[in-house]
Parts: sequence; C-alpha cells; structure tokens
Amino acid sequence: MLRTLALTAALAALAAHPGAAQKTAGTNTKAATLKDFLARVDTYVALHKKAESTLPTLPKQTDPKQIDTHERALSKLIQAQRAGAKQGDLFTPAMQALVRTLLAPVFRGRDGAQIRAEILDNEYKGAVKLVVNGRYPDDVPISTVPPQVLSELPKLPEDLEYRFVRDNLILFDPHAHIIPDFVPHAF
Repeated sequence: MLRTLALTAALAALAAHPGAAQKTAGTNTKAATLKDFLARVDTYVALHKKAESTLPTLPKQTDPKQIDTHERALSKLIQAQRAGAKQGDLFTPAMQALVRTLLAPVFRGRDGAQIRAEILDNEYKGAVKLVVNGRYPDDVPISTVPPQVLSELPKLPEDLEYRFVRDNLILFDPHAHIIPDFVPHAF
C-alpha cells in the first residue's frame, strides 16, 4: 500500500511538472555518456600501459633522441593494437555532442572571444590533417588548454591530455606522441 501511494505521488509530481522528467532523463543521459567515455579512456590507458610495460624503461638521465625513440616505439605498439581505430572510438558521437554542449558557455561567455583567440593565436598556420592513432605532427606546437575549458571537461588519467589543434579538441597521449581521438569543431 505504501509503495502504491509513493508511486502515485511520484506520478502526480511528474504530471504537475513535466519538465522534471526531461531534466532527469537529460541528466541520466549525460551521466551515461560521461561514464561510457571514461570507460573507453580507461581501456585505452590500460592498452597504453600494457604496451609501455614491454619497452625498456628510460634512464633517469635521458636526451631528446632517447625520448623520441621511446615515444616512437610506444606509438608503434599502440598503433598495432588499435590498427582499426577511427574517429569516434573514444569520443563517441554522443560524447562529441556533450563536449560541444559543455564548451559552448565557455566560448560564448564574457571571456569567450579571448579564450578562442588564445587557442587560435598559438596555432600553427600551415595545413594540419588530424589522424586518429597517428603521430601528433612534429611541426605543430603543442597547445595549452585554458583552465576555463579544462574545468568543463571530464578529468583524464595522467597518461592522456586534452589539447587543441585549431578548433578541434584532441586527446593527446604525450608518452607515445599520438592522437587517440578528437572532436572536430569543438567550438
């Protein structure tokens, strides 16, 4: 009887406030999208760590050539494991839409034009073709991501970073110097 009364009260509340059901559904969809994205990221990081564990560790005193050699070896291992990787594997279409939704207020806000200019001003002016699972272009400077942007995005494990290449938000694997996935036209 109590269960029936509670259900009746809940249905009456939803009927009185139909937007509440949509808001709850939207919140649940957002949470599910974020959970799925983070699970995909965790799977990638596990693959990264497994591949990296097969390589000799870098000595404490390294030079740029040793680091580059290590990055390239790690990238080859990851690329082999993700041979069929494509855009949208980590940033699913739902997550891409969510990223754009999360970033829209940042870029439309009071400091939005300045944030956009900061990202685009530091950009390489030549042509850049992003390739999932490909090496981050050596001649393109690695951008910084403004804190206002980072605060809106889900926190990543330390093996991955967010970066921008023009208006594309990329996942960057700094240890392998590759792009696991990206969101085209994130802003």
